[in-house]
Amino acid sequence: MIERYTLPEMGRVWSEAHKYELWAKVETLVVEAHAAAGTIPESAVEPVRNAAPPTPEAVATIEAVTQHDVIAFLSAWADNTEPREAAAYVHFGMTSSDLLDTALALQLTEATDLLLDKADKLVAVLRDHALAHRATLRVGRTHGIHGEPDVWGHRVADFAFGVARSRDRLRRAREAVGVMAISGAVGTYSNIDPGIETFVAEKLGLTAADVSTQVILRDGVSEWVSAIAIMATVLEAIALEVRHGQRTEVRELWEPFGKGQKGSSAMPHKKNPIISERLAGMARIARGQIVPVMEGIPLWHERDISHSSTERIALPDASIALDYMLNLTIRLMSGLVVDADRMRVNLDSTGGLVYSSTVLLELVEMGLERDTQAYPLTQRASMKTWETGRPFRETLREEAAEAGLEIDEARLDEATRPERFVERLDGMFEKLAKLR
Repeated sequence: MIERYTLPEMGRVWSEAHKYELWAKVETLVVEAHAAAGTIPESAVEPVRNAAPPTPEAVATIEAVTQHDVIAFLSAWADNTEPREAAAYVHFGMTSSDLLDTALALQLTEATDLLLDKADKLVAVLRDHALAHRATLRVGRTHGIHGEPDVWGHRVADFAFGVARSRDRLRRAREAVGVMAISGAVGTYSNIDPGIETFVAEKLGLTAADVSTQVILRDGVSEWVSAIAIMATVLEAIALEVRHGQRTEVRELWEPFGKGQKGSSAMPHKKNPIISERLAGMARIARGQIVPVMEGIPLWHERDISHSSTERIALPDASIALDYMLNLTIRLMSGLVVDADRMRVNLDSTGGLVYSSTVLLELVEMGLERDTQAYPLTQRASMKTWETGRPFRETLREEAAEAGLEIDEARLDEATRPERFVERLDGMFEKLAKLR
């Protein structure tokens, strides 16, 4: 991921320097386990433990010759080991994927913990915003057309629960990627005791794979990327709502717009939803990693490395993108401007058409047959309002009079009271208040 969208903490997780720190940590634990088991001399432990991880530059210099990253790392690390002879017991009985997959599990869990922390914060921001607007009337829309009265808090509550489910999905995926293996070439433990794997897993807080060949099957990593993509897409849904609400014709919502901020190089009046549009673009990056990573599940026989180059790009990019998106969505929702007055103007803008559903039911209760009488009458009045702009109550009275019906004005008042449409949302808001 380019630097523009990489936040410092997540960037460090995926840095080359940190990767080599983790590689050194894994290899050191294997050395300690071997020494405890009596497989290698105890005297090798301290020199290995004290050897500083090699720099990315040192590894790159050797890899330019070896064309093998793990061998380059081991050679560069051996150069930092005193006495160097102790390095002979590093990587004892292991294969490259033992190191790569185990260290990758550490990176994935570290990255996930950063994401989960921000997801918790976003859930809280969305919950509190929704509760603050549980009585902010607005029009509910379907297909982009005004439907019935609603409240803004209802819409945001849906996002709060959606992000919470996405967070919980990612938490489960953390378990799926927190899996390691130290099982040697083709995964048969031919030159390494399974007890070494158990020891390392416990020290690292990981789970030993149920089975590995030379690599850990990539279904868990695919689950993790899918969970990231789902959360990113839920964040895009929030962004899409804001983008719609900020359109000039709607003007119900405004992204935070800082002092000195400019909206357009040509049109000084512009306040564009750039945060939301950026979120939409970043969601595409996160979703785009699913198929390439999933195609790493089928590998040739015990192992090939076709998944390796993909994962070097896809796994950092997916988590860095979501990390950036979570940070941006927290900023968006914390500073979102809600124009309640404009929401009410829009609610009333169709002359009362948004009350057609309750009017229909009132006519049915008056004894009209729904399909042949009540619905056609209400629809005729509605179409007349659409075409002429006259208030719905007025056109309704006309159509009712032509049908020989008298409208009960008191019942009509109640049917067109917007608050009645949202009275049964109290239970939902009570659940929302408990969301953590």
